[in-house]
Amino acid sequence: MTRLWVGAGALNGMMAVAMAALAAHALGGLGPARLGMVVDAIRMQGWHALALLGTGVWAGQRPPGRGRTLAHVAGAAFLVGTVLFCLGVYGFALEGWGVVAVAPVGGSLLMLGWAALFVSALLG
Repeated sequence: MTRLWVGAGALNGMMAVAMAALAAHALGGLGPARLGMVVDAIRMQGWHALALLGTGVWAGQRPPGRGRTLAHVAGAAFLVGTVLFCLGVYGFALEGWGVVAVAPVGGSLLMLGWAALFVSALLG
């Protein structure tokens, strides 16, 4: 399972770099408000790519028990939250898709992931 979080983090990091390149070189006509939304989503995707990498390492070091389980909960929340948040923001900003409503769900999952990781650390 820890390899899943590291792999997902690496894939998310690669996608964030690709989106940053797209934003820098091909989205100039998007308008400042929507371009700002894309930049914010890129930032969130990049930070949570690092969070997934760290979660994979952390989960691999935990002994079996609630601390490791919560680390895996954090990884799942980071992965699903990043997908939903970025899908909602990218979809709305780039294509006007009405999926922007999934962004708050994704953001809530990201916060849940941080909370789960915090409790995992407290449990040792």
